[in-house]
This record gives sequence, C-alpha cells and structure tokens, in this order.
Amino acid sequence: MSTPAPGLASAPAANGAVPGSALNGSVFAAIDIGASSGRVILGRVAHSPGGTRAELETVHRFPNGVKEFDGGLRWDFDALFAEVLTGLAAAATAAAARGERIASIGIDTWAVDYGLVNDAGELVAAPFSYRDDRGRGAVARVHEKLDPARLYATTGLQFLPFNTLYQLAAEPGLDGVQALLIPDLIGFLLTGQRRTEATNASTTGLFDAVAGEWATEFLAALGLPKDLFPPLVQPGETVGTLLPGIAERTGLPAATKVVAVGSHDTASAVAAVPAGGGGDEEKFAYVSSGTWSLVGVELSHPVLTEASRAANFTNERGVDGTIRYLRNVGGLWLLSECQRTWAAEGYRPGLEELLDAAATLQPGGPVINADDSYFIAPDNMPERIRAAVRNTGAVLPEHPAHIVRCILDSLAAGYARTLAEAERLADVHAGVVHIVGGGSQNRLLCQLTADATGKPVLAGPVEATALGNVLVQARAAGVLSGGLGELRAVVRASQQPAEYLPSPAAEDQRAGHEPAARSVSGGAL
Repeated sequence: MSTPAPGLASAPAANGAVPGSALNGSVFAAIDIGASSGRVILGRVAHSPGGTRAELETVHRFPNGVKEFDGGLRWDFDALFAEVLTGLAAAATAAAARGERIASIGIDTWAVDYGLVNDAGELVAAPFSYRDDRGRGAVARVHEKLDPARLYATTGLQFLPFNTLYQLAAEPGLDGVQALLIPDLIGFLLTGQRRTEATNASTTGLFDAVAGEWATEFLAALGLPKDLFPPLVQPGETVGTLLPGIAERTGLPAATKVVAVGSHDTASAVAAVPAGGGGDEEKFAYVSSGTWSLVGVELSHPVLTEASRAANFTNERGVDGTIRYLRNVGGLWLLSECQRTWAAEGYRPGLEELLDAAATLQPGGPVINADDSYFIAPDNMPERIRAAVRNTGAVLPEHPAHIVRCILDSLAAGYARTLAEAERLADVHAGVVHIVGGGSQNRLLCQLTADATGKPVLAGPVEATALGNVLVQARAAGVLSGGLGELRAVVRASQQPAEYLPSPAAEDQRAGHEPAARSVSGGAL
C-alpha cells in the first residue's frame, strides 16, 4: 500500500476529494471479519498533488472459526465480540498516539449467518455457522411453500443450502426474537440500534432484488414474523453512536458513529476493485478470492431469467445500488484445510514452498468441482480431494504439490467457466479480470486464471474489503465525494495491481491444440 503524501490539510483535492476538505486528524476504523480471522484496521485518506490515496494500518488481528457445541457447528460469538472490543481499544490508542480522532466505525463480515436477539436485547444462543448441515434438511420444507422459480424471480438469489431462509426454517421457534445478521449484531451491541444493512440483506433469500426491500410475502408464507429482521439501512447511513459502556471499555468517545458500509465483505471488496482509468470501468469481471471465491460482473439491474436460475447465479446488492451478479465458487478454504491436515500430521511446509513445487508440474492434470458441497465441512481435505479424483478412475499422487496444483487448476477452471456464463447470461463482455483479496497474492492462481479465461488479470489490492469499508465511511464523513468511479480512483492511486497475461501455451490449449484437463466432481453429501 502506498504511503500517503504529506500536506494532508492543505493539498489540493483530486480523485473524488471534496474541494477544501481536510481530515483534521480524523481516521476511520474498519472491523473486517472473515470466516477464519478478523482484523480491526485504521484507515486514513490523504489528499496530495499526485491524487487522493488511502492508507491502512492493522492494529489488531484475531482468529475466528467454527466450533462444535450446543448441537452443531457454531461461532463463538462472545469471544469474537471481545476481540472486536480489544481491537477498537487498540485503534483508539493508536489514533491518540498520532493526535488523530476516529470519526466512525464500519463493520463487514461474511454473509447469511445471524444471531437471535430477544426483546431484552440478549443473544439467545451462539449463532450457527453456514458450515453446519442443518439448513439442508429444511430445503424441501421451504420449497413446498415457495416454488424455487418464484423465489428466484423475486430474490434473484443463488440456491445454496445454507442460505438464511433455509437456516431460519430449521429454527424451532422464532417468537419474541429478531434475527440480526452478524455485522448487524455487532453494530447492535456497539450502539443499541437494530438495523439490517442492505447488501447483506440481499443474501438472505428474503429480499426483493428489484424493489430493494424485504419480500414480506415470503416471510408470511414461511410463517416467519413480519418484523423478524430490523429495518434496512444503506451503505453510508449512520446506524448510531456508541453505548456508554462500550465507550468506556474501548476508550472511544460515546459520540463515535457506527456507519453502515457494504457489510457483506464481498460488497466492500467489489467497491474497491481498481477498475476504470483505462476504459474498462463498465466492462470488468472480478474474483473476490479468499475462503470462498465470489466470481462475477457488476450490473445496474438484476438478471432474473430462468436461464440465470438454472445456472445458479445470484443477484446481490452492491454499494450504491449496484448488482453483484455472481456465483459462489470454491475458494482457498480447500488449501488452508489441506495445510491444517498436513500440520496435524507433522508436515508443515511454507505456502510459498508448496506453490513453487506446484508451479513446476505440467498442466493437464485432473480438476475437481471446487464448489461442490462435498468440500464445505471441515475434515481431511487432502483425502477428500484424492477421493473425488478416484471416483472417476483418475489418479492424483499423494504428494502435497500435486494436491495444491489440483486445487489451483480447479479454481482457475471454475473462475473461467463461471465468468463465461456470467457474460453470456448478462449479455456483457469483460475485457479484464480483477482478482482482489487474499488470492491476489497467489501468483500461480493469478497466472492460471489468466490462462484459463484468456483475459488479462489484474491482481490486488489484497485488502480490498477493508479499503471498500474505509472509503464508504470517508465519503459519508464528507472527506470524499462522488460515486464508485471516484472511490475506485482512490484505490488505483493507492496501489498498482500486478498484471498477468495469458500464456501462449494456454492460448493453444483453448484453441483445441492440446487436450484440456478432466473435470472431476465430488458428489453431494
């Protein structure tokens, strides 16, 4: 990340900066939590003659993960929220040491999961994880009451057995409680205000993709309380200010705002895709690559056709009312689970060592269907991958390098297949693929993606989610102005993406001069 130039208060405005604006020592705190780890990050925006840049400083990191207790796979939310408070206290200390003021706090996490809060404001149980299998048994019950075609025509949501509506259908009773999605639950505990941020609401299966409101008729059809979810709030709107007890524990002023951002982490990540500046602003594809891979294009209107439903694409809200037209593809969870298994067996190679070894292998090996539900739950992932290959009569050597290469070839093939379908279904052509998030650091994955798609790949920023979170807060504070184009200009000025071009050998393979790798599916659990 480039370091902002000095002269913050007096530098001329550029790239969406508000003329005459100055931070006056203000910074923005981003609570950014994924399925395996979380961070609290301080974000600064600097206006300089060379452009407006953003700088991030991580002040606290902490682990996150699912645990088996109380009858299922759940999140240890008490521990998670304690880490959030520790991070905010660290942010307050770090800001004060530089004479800065934290102007606001923004929260983003993964989607679909929620906590149930009673009338007294108490969390009634630890939230279930989407990796728990309980939603699968509720799918048929939901579809008896709501035809899948009708669901899709309204919500535009990809079918996944852990979607929120299926999880809710598995709950024994919902009287006297409200469901708060994980970032909204954190916001509630910070402010006492119950709201549902719209980008995350769009992942529930109970949100009207066209109207941008709750699909209340679906709540009624499923026998769910009409006020099960709190009112909607849009990115950039203020949720509330800190409760006195939270202010005391963190050292932050009680007047510190909590501002809604793209609280679905992918919404924040896509907001920080450094598109534009070269004529591709309306013609890019993206891969938000991390534990999962979210692969798609940005649109102004949802695609609600039967062909789109058959292809299992989703229409989720983005910042500024955009549509993230995408499909969930497997992600680097496969690799991290393999590393966890190998470490338990006493084999602890570094990631770079694994990637270097995988890069020496010849192309054309077997590929699995990386987004198959067979790979969702934690387990012995190397054996699962080898079993998926064996099921077709193919052989995958046991050496970790071969397994890593299979994972990355499979992800790249999945990205290419998904992007080609997105272009066809949405009637758009993307000239470039932006990979953001942790996967943008994986040079082999980026090159394989360029080879598989036949498109240039621009990799970075790694911290796209935190950047999108901070930039929406900065715009809400009046430090930045304009739309997504202006916010993305700040990202481009802050970091130069790495470029990967399709290799000639890959061009020949796509032209049919070499046999393609075989696709292997694991089969549903």
